[in-house]
Amino acid sequence: MSTAALGSGLAACSPAWRRYPPAAAAPAFPLPRVSPDRVIRTTVGLRPFRPAGFRVAVERLDDRTVIHNYGHGGAGISLSWGTGLLVADLAESHPSRQAAVIGAGAVGLATARQLQRRGFDVTIYARALPPDTTSNMAYAGFSPLSNLVSAPERTAAFDAQFDRAVRASYEQFQLLAGAGRGVSWMTSYSWRNRLSGPAREESGLAEVESGLDPGIDVGPTVLQPGEHPFPGTYALRQPTLRIEPSIYLDRLMEEFLLFGGRVRIRDFGTPRDLMSLDETLIANCTGLGARALFGDETMTPIKGQLTFLAPQPELDYSLEGSPPGGGRIGILPRSDGIALGHMMERGDWSLEPIAEVIAARLDRATRLVAAIAENTSGLRRFAGVPSSSRMREMLDSDPVPPTPPPVESFYDIES
Repeated sequence: MSTAALGSGLAACSPAWRRYPPAAAAPAFPLPRVSPDRVIRTTVGLRPFRPAGFRVAVERLDDRTVIHNYGHGGAGISLSWGTGLLVADLAESHPSRQAAVIGAGAVGLATARQLQRRGFDVTIYARALPPDTTSNMAYAGFSPLSNLVSAPERTAAFDAQFDRAVRASYEQFQLLAGAGRGVSWMTSYSWRNRLSGPAREESGLAEVESGLDPGIDVGPTVLQPGEHPFPGTYALRQPTLRIEPSIYLDRLMEEFLLFGGRVRIRDFGTPRDLMSLDETLIANCTGLGARALFGDETMTPIKGQLTFLAPQPELDYSLEGSPPGGGRIGILPRSDGIALGHMMERGDWSLEPIAEVIAARLDRATRLVAAIAENTSGLRRFAGVPSSSRMREMLDSDPVPPTPPPVESFYDIES
């Protein structure tokens, strides 16, 4: 099917209210204000990439049962409830109802809560707690394929685990949305010059692509040329889930403690150190720390760096794509600032911010905002469309869209 035919077919599948009548006095479309003096902080985190994908498996250590749950790459928050569910399934048959969870990031906290839901008495052991975990440094859009698995390493067993995990996590995050827990729906815009072929352009991450991406889904609304101000032939608009780590992780910790959980500050150097624990059932959620603790030499860091601009409460959408001149940029407004991503440096263990990356993100964001602002006809038409008002009304009245997009529609979102 040609690109033109695909565009026509997708347009026909779009809601009737997507077509835009002329707007004489279109309301303003707020744009991010990008400048060096608006930078409030830069954070760095190391994604725990494992070529074979996350590991959820049982290992015996003398009289201890260790259930591993690590290696999620950049999809740790997105998949945390699902892989935590897999851990709880494996723990169900254990004779003890006392469980230890090693690690207090998003994966560890969600795993602890899933165990509590099965009736386990849980203690978290960790050397760092929120707000000092790697999860706190995440961009944290719902992006279940971000740096998750290398296509040649995939297996049927992994695919089955992934399928169950991603669907369980997606359902859980929908239930959390709009409850003051740092999870919310917002509108996301991306753009491209063609509707067929790979969704990612200039990602620079071919070595960690999963091969799980099914391609474009008809869930997003496709904006045709002239119907949008973005620097691509076509633009895609869809509801997306945003997780704000600074709120979400604190609420999750509070919930864990409310249900009787305990927290102990502790570090473990070798598997033998785990023998001193009272619990005989242990969930290993140490992320990149599993490389040293359990000798998984396949684990490698993918350095991520976010630059935050001062918050703009009027921004109610995110942007994802390439500005004129190249490069890739993600702009995600949060209550604690506007996050500018993405940085993907494989094998870099440094937690020091890179000044050149900050400058590059500001430059790309500046070029993108300028391109949108310069497309006055597309911006005027786009700002006044009934579909935008209708979507805003729907999201204001109900934090969950009437018809949430299928989980597969998030497969080409990077974080």
